[in-house]
Amino acid sequence: MDGLATSTVLGIGGLVVGLVFGAIVQRTNFCTLGAVSDLILMEDGRRMRAWVLAAAVALFGTQAMHLAGLINIDSSFYLTSNLGWAGAILGGLMFGFGMTKTGGCAGRTLVRLGAGNLKSLVVLMVMGMVAYMTLRGIIAPLRAAMETSLNYDLKGIGLKTQGVGEMFSRFGGLSPVAGRVVASVVVGGALLWYALKDADFRRSGRDVFAGVGIGLTILGGWTVTGILAKDEFAPVPLTSLSFASPIAEFLQYLMVFTGTTINFGAALVAGVVLGSFLMAAGTGRFRIESFADKDDLVRHLGGATLMGIGAILSLGCTIGQGMTGTATLAFGGMIAWASIIAGAYYGVKYLEEGTYIGALKASFGASS
Repeated sequence: MDGLATSTVLGIGGLVVGLVFGAIVQRTNFCTLGAVSDLILMEDGRRMRAWVLAAAVALFGTQAMHLAGLINIDSSFYLTSNLGWAGAILGGLMFGFGMTKTGGCAGRTLVRLGAGNLKSLVVLMVMGMVAYMTLRGIIAPLRAAMETSLNYDLKGIGLKTQGVGEMFSRFGGLSPVAGRVVASVVVGGALLWYALKDADFRRSGRDVFAGVGIGLTILGGWTVTGILAKDEFAPVPLTSLSFASPIAEFLQYLMVFTGTTINFGAALVAGVVLGSFLMAAGTGRFRIESFADKDDLVRHLGGATLMGIGAILSLGCTIGQGMTGTATLAFGGMIAWASIIAGAYYGVKYLEEGTYIGALKASFGASS
């Protein structure tokens, strides 16, 4: 965008992408945790298939943009050679379990805030604060020590990145392009097959729309940071949708507005809340909701703390690692995604056996 400052492009672009994401999630009830709970509590896989379809759309689109030379995803932080396997597993489990206590992942919490859920405001503030403490604050030394001792440098086995495409190329005797294409077809094809094999899902226009729409927002993020805001004199980190660190950045931006400039992540957070609000208000779904009792408050505080620490350890949330990271074919992203789902599964089963099953169903929302 000639004539506009880079920060302006990132701010406008992040806001627009967030608006679309927030509106789609609010309108379709797209939710990672809801997808897991539907499978366990109602044996309904439509929302899970919508999530997987979104991941497939994001993956195929991201790889196509890279192969076309529009973006260089090898420059993203997802594809370093430093594989943080321990953080991906531990952080993913913590985040997945924590979001069962708060009723949703980071992105879903932003959407619920836009629809009037004041519990989400508390969750976001606590999660953002704890995430920043883990990234740069009092918890940071412990995180850094774990990464130093447990992260694995893949350069030792001849890999420049943790991309599955490069692994196919290195160990399968393929060219770099062929390795990327084969990996995209294998991983993306498996995701697409799972999503579309179910006739009930294919007949659910809402869920198909949610999957395609959310997947396209990932491509929107790459477009903003990798194309529209590209500046050879002031390089912008290539990134797309993620909500863990951006929530902390958004809170920081609000506090030091006069001493900083907005980035894509902070603008994205604002856009999601606004998009959700506009959709909820327009469809009559805006409702003020608060904590039922002190146990509800304590449960949300504990979940938000786990999510804040877990998201930084795993380098992302359900969207940041599970969808955006997987779209780059980053092996660490796939480990984190599987760990988050495992943590959520255990958390839902734990709550199912406890006294919160009614609140659980109400928080996640019905899939029909």
